[in-house]
Amino acid sequence: MNGPLDGIRVVELAGIGPGPFAAMLLADLGADVVRVDRPEPGALSAGSPGRDLLNRGKRSVVVDLKHPDGAEVVLGLADHAAIMIEGWRPGVAERLGIGPQVALERNPGLVYGRMTGWGQQGPLARAAGHDIDYIAVAGALHPIGRAGEPPQIPLNLVGDFGGGALYLVVGCLAALHVARTTGRGQVVDAAIVDGTAHLTTMFTGLLAAGAWQPERGRNLLDGGAPFYDVYATSDGGYMAVGALEPQFYAELLRLLGLADVDLPAQHDVAGWPLLRERFAKVFAEGTRDEWTKLFDGTDACVAPVLSLAEAQRHPHLVARATFEEHSDVRQPAVAPRLSRTPGAIGGSPPVPGADTEAVLTEWGLGAHRQRWLDNGAVSQTQGVR
Repeated sequence: MNGPLDGIRVVELAGIGPGPFAAMLLADLGADVVRVDRPEPGALSAGSPGRDLLNRGKRSVVVDLKHPDGAEVVLGLADHAAIMIEGWRPGVAERLGIGPQVALERNPGLVYGRMTGWGQQGPLARAAGHDIDYIAVAGALHPIGRAGEPPQIPLNLVGDFGGGALYLVVGCLAALHVARTTGRGQVVDAAIVDGTAHLTTMFTGLLAAGAWQPERGRNLLDGGAPFYDVYATSDGGYMAVGALEPQFYAELLRLLGLADVDLPAQHDVAGWPLLRERFAKVFAEGTRDEWTKLFDGTDACVAPVLSLAEAQRHPHLVARATFEEHSDVRQPAVAPRLSRTPGAIGGSPPVPGADTEAVLTEWGLGAHRQRWLDNGAVSQTQGVR
């Protein structure tokens, strides 16, 4: 691979969710990512390893961190890495002897990325939690949903992957830039609560300016506005409407056959219930495909709501190769796209331990390889790759 991160070595201590996603993104962009798996993955297993797409493009070594030599194996890898990522509760890496202090003493230029929900400090730092908890406390869950109804769960896109993984990647690459210019690494404390709160910056500003109502479903972008909402079609499908600007709204009315109908003004909040009722009635008269054809290529800002499988077949995404076939699995392609040094999917997700011997040899630990294999500190999966 010759992506922008070609030559960058990354050690990922196996976890779930945002840590693996962040490491996948680094691998997509050309980094040599080695995932340190446990001898018995347990809850970390996602069924068939070959379908765990968050591990695509990586290599795997199995290390028994409870073994007396386990910490030395991981630190040996970290000695030859630019970035190390772990996503455990605060203090766990330190108890295992592979925390940032010892790792940076051995490799002063190392970027040590820490992915947690609550962060390394604070009253909740050592508490258990998941995406839904973090975005709830960060203020991002409350605004999502219909008026008068409970908040709606946005999968784990907002917290784990948006406020977590992407901020970890940005932090690690920023710290890597500093390390390359100064020779000094540092710790990146990427907390999902911090990143998620950061994502709400625009809405926090609107709230401070008095331009955002705290009640769900009362605002311009939360489903309160009838011209920024989702409408059911006659066949059980849905159309997404985002006609915010006046010229786009005018086009929406024209294509719905409502341009000459006496309706409330677009931003007459008191008239929004009537507008929503009229829009819903019209959309219910046609199928999703009929509306898609009508709005296709227009500036009305209307699009069909597609399932995960349907999105892979949409003509625009097909033309852009947004999804690609790799090892018999249709999956999202690498993003973002770079003109001179584009990334690429480097390989199928590995079976844990598939690359132990090769990685130890390539990363300068070959002299210890056989001893660690013999005493059980590491293990190699046979007959894989």
